[in-house]
Amino acid sequence: MKKVISTDKAPAAIGPYSQAIEANGFVFASGQIPVNPATGEIPEGIEAQARQSLENVVNLLAAAGVKPEDVVKTTVFIKDMNDFAKVNAVYAEYFKTDCPARACVEVARLPKDVLVEIEAIAAK
Repeated sequence: MKKVISTDKAPAAIGPYSQAIEANGFVFASGQIPVNPATGEIPEGIEAQARQSLENVVNLLAAAGVKPEDVVKTTVFIKDMNDFAKVNAVYAEYFKTDCPARACVEVARLPKDVLVEIEAIAAK
C-alpha cells in the first residue's frame, strides 16, 4: 500500500509524479530542485541552491512525519563536479551524525537549468 505525500512547503510536482510516496515503512522524496515554493524563485549560486533544495527535501519529509535523521539514502545531482565541496559543506549542515548513504553524480542538465537536485529516502 502506498500513500501520496504532498505539501505546499515544497515545489508542486510539474509532471506525472508525486512530491513523495510513503510505502512499506519508507518515505521516497522526489528530486527537489532549488525553487522557493512561496515565490517560485530560484536563488543564485551553488550554495544557495543546495540549501533551498535541502529545505524542500526537509519540508517534504516533515509532511510525511519524518526528520533528516531518518534519511537512509540520498542522491545528489550536480551540474558541475567542481561544486562538490561547496554542496558537501551545505549538505553537512543538514546531516550531522549517522549520515545517510549517498551518491553524487554530475549531470549535463537539470530542470529549469538549476545547478543541483537532491532526492531522499527515509525510514519511517
